Amino acid sequence: MSLGAVSALAAGIVVLGIAVVGTAAAVSQSPLRAGSAAPTAGYRVVHTYPHDRDAFTQGLEFVDGSLFESTGLNGRSSIRKVQLETGRVLRRRDVSQAHFGEGITIWRSQLFELTWQSHVALVYDSDSFEPRGSFAYSGEGWGLTHDLTSLIMSDGTADLRFLDPTTFKERRRVSVTDAGRPVSNLNELEYVNGQVFANVWTTDRIARIDPQTGRVLGWIDLAGLLPAKDRGNGDAVLNGIAYDEKGGRLFVTGKLWPSLFEITIVPRP
Repeated sequence: MSLGAVSALAAGIVVLGIAVVGTAAAVSQSPLRAGSAAPTAGYRVVHTYPHDRDAFTQGLEFVDGSLFESTGLNGRSSIRKVQLETGRVLRRRDVSQAHFGEGITIWRSQLFELTWQSHVALVYDSDSFEPRGSFAYSGEGWGLTHDLTSLIMSDGTADLRFLDPTTFKERRRVSVTDAGRPVSNLNELEYVNGQVFANVWTTDRIARIDPQTGRVLGWIDLAGLLPAKDRGNGDAVLNGIAYDEKGGRLFVTGKLWPSLFEITIVPRP
């Protein structure tokens, strides 16, 4: 993803802890049949917040009332703690020019950051951003999140890797599919109430994935969230998902976007 390469149901019901509005006929509650494509939902904007338009957003996390963000590009990569309401950067640490920063997640008191093609994960103290070590891995690093026991990593393919947070060794992996077909270009990840949310690179779509089977349970179509006229160039694609577990709020943004959005998921007929 170098710069050159980047060109339900009744109103008020809560799904996955996220408020949903729509009609009673919007989505069937029966399990998806084997081989059937997952349903697609829309969205409603709850609130719009300022976002640094120069931030080439690669990872996003919401912890203890603050946003944590990683930015990419060699020589411009950083990790940041950001005030949600104002977009003000409260703390920042620049990453070595040798690395293209990618996804982040906070595990206990440590912030893990992937790098795109350096084959190394950087580890920091989540409060001070002081370095705490690193881990090597094969392949590319794209998105990162975690469940209760494992770090979960995407690498640009259709695979999700489940890693030991202490050693970074791979415990298992699943291939993500929809209607039996692999879903590749999985990028930024967020763990939301037992599901992995993954935005598919260069699209305005987020997949909701069963982490046990890799099956796509549903899609969120964010088309029109940021109009084309507000995207400076082809690099300004959707990339950034954060979930406020305590408040049940879902946030999304993109690379070089001037805004960050709190949204609710709206089922479609």
